[in-house]
Amino acid sequence: MKIQASITIPYAVANYADLRDRGFYYVDKTDYIPRLEAYKAPVFLRPRRFGKSLLVSTLAHYYDRTLTHRFEDLFGGTYIGSHPTPEHNRYMIIRYDFSAMVMADNMEGLEQNFNILNRGPVEIMVTHNRDLFGDFQFSTRENAAQMLEEALTYAREHGLPPVYILIDEYDNFTNQLLTSYNDPLYEKVTTADSFLRTFFKVIKKGIGEGSIRTCFCTGVLPVTMDDLTSGYNIAEILTLESDFINMLGFTHAEADAYLRYVLDKYTGSQERYDEIWQLIVNNYDGYRFSPKGEKLFNATILTYFLKKFAVNKGEVPEEMIDENLRTDIGWLRRLTLSLENSKAMLDALVIDNELYYNVADLSSKFNKQKFFDKNFYPVSLFYLGMTTLQNGFRMTLPNLTMRSIYMDYYNVLNRIDGGANRYVPTYERFVDERDFESLVRNYFEQYLGQFPAQVFDKINENFIRCSFFELVSRYLSSCYTFAIEQNNSEGRADFEMTGIPGTDYYTDDRLVEFKYYKAKEAEKMLELDAPLPEHVEQVHRYAEDTLRHFPNYKVRTYVVYICANRGWKCWETSVSYTHLRAHETRSN
Repeated sequence: MKIQASITIPYAVANYADLRDRGFYYVDKTDYIPRLEAYKAPVFLRPRRFGKSLLVSTLAHYYDRTLTHRFEDLFGGTYIGSHPTPEHNRYMIIRYDFSAMVMADNMEGLEQNFNILNRGPVEIMVTHNRDLFGDFQFSTRENAAQMLEEALTYAREHGLPPVYILIDEYDNFTNQLLTSYNDPLYEKVTTADSFLRTFFKVIKKGIGEGSIRTCFCTGVLPVTMDDLTSGYNIAEILTLESDFINMLGFTHAEADAYLRYVLDKYTGSQERYDEIWQLIVNNYDGYRFSPKGEKLFNATILTYFLKKFAVNKGEVPEEMIDENLRTDIGWLRRLTLSLENSKAMLDALVIDNELYYNVADLSSKFNKQKFFDKNFYPVSLFYLGMTTLQNGFRMTLPNLTMRSIYMDYYNVLNRIDGGANRYVPTYERFVDERDFESLVRNYFEQYLGQFPAQVFDKINENFIRCSFFELVSRYLSSCYTFAIEQNNSEGRADFEMTGIPGTDYYTDDRLVEFKYYKAKEAEKMLELDAPLPEHVEQVHRYAEDTLRHFPNYKVRTYVVYICANRGWKCWETSVSYTHLRAHETRSN
């Protein structure tokens, strides 16, 4: 089968017309358009990198009266193309993008930059609809709110079609004020008669008078919307509504179809489906926005991977994490306010992999004061996409990508030396010798060896899994993919590393059962000559499951005991079950 060379994976493509005209792959979300028409001031929140801008662009192209002639080109083959609503191509579109706001250190500078940014969209609307606006001219081009009000007044007085307003990343610049610790300026922007409140008051008035059909806003947090209070108290936040839970992010069915498309187009075969599916589930799945909702993939980050995969002609990319995600760590520093709070929060996530929360706190609005309340951290992190709902009581880290980011921050916060000289010699030898035991030795001596004795009383197996994964993946991500607590028919495997297809490591699969023992049990476990039979049986069951799915893999299994700061043991166990091949070691 001939493999096509053109790349049609739309990473960083946020213009709907561009996406359709150039034949990019499109996950059809247009069935949500009729549902949105029930609202006048909807607000939809999602973490960064979930595809909010493409949704805004889709709505703009659907409702724009000047694009009637392109309806079939743009929406043919989609749900809404076959089931158009009476409102398609009926409105004049004004599209704002607050993420482009240039920051300033004072109110005057912010207001000036806001006006410079937001006078353009209303001018463009008038220009595109000049057949209706005739010789209309703005009395000023210095004030964005006044320009909007003048255009709306003219439209209402002359019986023009209503305006459909779209505001992408409505809280982007106000969030920047919060992360930069500029709370006084944030409060000025969101209170009294500030330029931002005045702008939203004009929109509220336009909706009330009928000159605005809808104002649809996207963003990350409900904080700014709540702090605007009476300036825009008509907003309806749809983020947690069951009808809209899956509007952004890819369901398993959508991701499945996407992956199969990519495999067919860029490898010519579905042969590697199971391997790649497991890889993307581990790294990009896991976001749940309702206690009863299904897990979703981060749409933009999954597309990042699939584009890299396509560009590499079917090879798994060395870098699995879009570096844009790492910038979110600034929120962790700002949110926790103190080093003590940061460490407590990270301990809960990295050691226990859970935070308790009150489901009532997921309510659609909360203000800045509540956002920075220590007891509200779980919900704040949830909206930022840095935790997700495990169930109605606990939050957890969604996937390996976020575990890696948190673990990295944990190491920085605890001043753990990440210098390559501690690790590179061991990993350099491993790529030739493939000796897994050497990785455990290096991890215990060079990583765990940096922690004070009291830490070993509170860490657990989850911490061992996460920290070992973060270290190993740091140096071997070009050779192996990784899984922590991999779900299979036999339970949840602690750790698995699998050679990447197309490399010399392909089919090399290592399965590890980690056990952690605190100081009171350490000496007893260090005296063992062999791992406990139940631990061997456990890891062998996982190996059986792997071999059922991937019979070509060369699976090697290990039982590893970390015995506080006293020592460690690593046994390789025979998958044939006929005997155990033990490699016993003990630290000094």
